[in-house]
Amino acid sequence: MSLTHTFLGMLERGPQHGYALKQEFDGWFGLGRPLRFGQVYATLARLDREHLAEVVTVETGAGPERKRYAITEDGVVELESWLSSTAPPGELGLSLLYSKVVVALLSGRSPTEVLELQRAAHVDRMRALRREASAGGFEQNLAADYLIAHLQADLDWIELAGARLAARGQTWRR
Repeated sequence: MSLTHTFLGMLERGPQHGYALKQEFDGWFGLGRPLRFGQVYATLARLDREHLAEVVTVETGAGPERKRYAITEDGVVELESWLSSTAPPGELGLSLLYSKVVVALLSGRSPTEVLELQRAAHVDRMRALRREASAGGFEQNLAADYLIAHLQADLDWIELAGARLAARGQTWRR
């Protein structure tokens, strides 16, 4: 995920403080993994250095200074360029799950045990995502839908791998 471009998109609606950006980011993207404040301020400093955003006001008070950032014209151009380019489909890379199944096969261990453990973990994670999303708003539901779809794709592969193992005489339980 491009934190740079995400922040530019949020700043395009109007100037914001780092804290507000973090809160909005966490609402949309932080499902189970909120953004660290250090990342927020490092990203804002980089956007400022690269002239994609700028500090428009500095507020002082009882606590530390609060800088309000706004997107620059260069930032708008960068955001438009990023949004109009296509996202490359995920590189065809084999996952850790695939590696574990193959290593189990190669080492004479049970690949079905690996599949069964992983299937249970995926189902548990899907249930947790559904619970979290049901307590949240539109943003959490949209994020959960995306994550659940990817988990479902893994579950489909687990089923297919189990069927292939069964065809080879390996035990596959579900």
